[in-house]
Amino acid sequence: MANSIAAAGDAGFGGIKSWPERIKSFYNDVRTEMRKVTTPSRKEVQATTTVVLVAVFLFALYFWAVDNTLGRGVTDLIQYLTKR
Repeated sequence: MANSIAAAGDAGFGGIKSWPERIKSFYNDVRTEMRKVTTPSRKEVQATTTVVLVAVFLFALYFWAVDNTLGRGVTDLIQYLTKR
C-alpha cells in the first residue's frame, strides 16, 4: 500500500512538472483556431437577424393562438361543469 501511495505521489508531481508545457500547448491551439475564425459581413448579419426576427414573431403568433384556444377550452369546460 505504501508503494501505491508513493507511485501516486510521483504521478502527481509529474503532472505539475508538465503543467507549463500543457498551458503553452493549449494557447498555441487557441491561437491556431482563432486564425480560422472569420467575422460575418454586414449583409450576412442583417440576413440572419431578419430570419431570427421573423421566426420569433411566427412562434409568438403560434403560441398566442394555442394559448387562447386552450384557455377558451378550459374556461368553457369549467363553465359547463359548474352549471350542472
